[in-house]
Amino acid sequence: MNAKTRNFIVFSAAGALLLASAFLALRLGSVPLSSAEFWGGMLQKEGYETYTAIFYSSRLPRVLGAILAGVAFSQAGTLLQRVTDNPLASPSILGINAGAGFAVLLLLVCAPLAYAFLPLAAFLGALLATVLILGVARSAGMSRAVIVLAGVALSALFQAGISFLSVVDPDALSSYIDFSVGGLHGVKTEDLLLPAVLILACLVASQLLSKKLALFCLGDTLAGSLGVSVKRVRLFSLIAAAASAAAAVSFTGLIGFVGLIVPHTARALVKGNMRGELCLSPMLGAALLLLADLLARTLFAPTEIPVGVFTALLGVPFFLALVLRRKRHV
Repeated sequence: MNAKTRNFIVFSAAGALLLASAFLALRLGSVPLSSAEFWGGMLQKEGYETYTAIFYSSRLPRVLGAILAGVAFSQAGTLLQRVTDNPLASPSILGINAGAGFAVLLLLVCAPLAYAFLPLAAFLGALLATVLILGVARSAGMSRAVIVLAGVALSALFQAGISFLSVVDPDALSSYIDFSVGGLHGVKTEDLLLPAVLILACLVASQLLSKKLALFCLGDTLAGSLGVSVKRVRLFSLIAAAASAAAAVSFTGLIGFVGLIVPHTARALVKGNMRGELCLSPMLGAALLLLADLLARTLFAPTEIPVGVFTALLGVPFFLALVLRRKRHV
């Protein structure tokens, strides 16, 4: 089987999985819809007003949110792993999620009733973490090792800040818990408009950078000799990854491990094809988060489990397997 045929089969299967996941997520939930209720609600037929409200006020925004977040986290993970040459790199490990969490808890301590501003605080916190990482990395020449070390150090710093604020105001911590485990409960369509624009813009930017990113596997020196502005491409890629992750965190909270699991899966399916990896990774990420959210809603219905719990259950064993695999190859 040649590469073109293999890629066609892989992308067709990923597209089918994404469509099936979206359909199941729209159809199933704490209140499963029959075929008549589903189509009647979607088409806004007379007599199906209750199901129309369920479909457009709850199910559809949640599905769109899961798709956008899956695209954002997986895309960010793919870019971060490529520019740092570190298979363990992801938004949660490099401090982007920790920055968002610190900003949210700080807002809850300073203004306990300002719930409407939590998405903005999360977005600004994630961007602050990115600016600090880029500042440290640029001062040290934008090397791969410095980016990773700066991210890990800042993540530890933000986690220390979260611990301090938790001691200062324990009441704020109870409100922060929902954000820290991540979820899509209560997401509204209007909450997704600005994040969607930013995530899609970053998706386009990553595709434009794909040819140059493909040369990063040759090393910085050889990539530079082939005409790639290594520092500039790395900078733009980090900005795109961080902006994408920050946009998703603003409406989902701290959902981890999607940006770790999905890029490895996509890379294994489209070997040596950077553009294919950057196209396949968002599709798989969206499907993964749709299925995880579906399980979160239905497994213990009517009780809902945070979707971040399910991604962690998948991600922690995956992370440990990667660490052990790297140890064997050292």
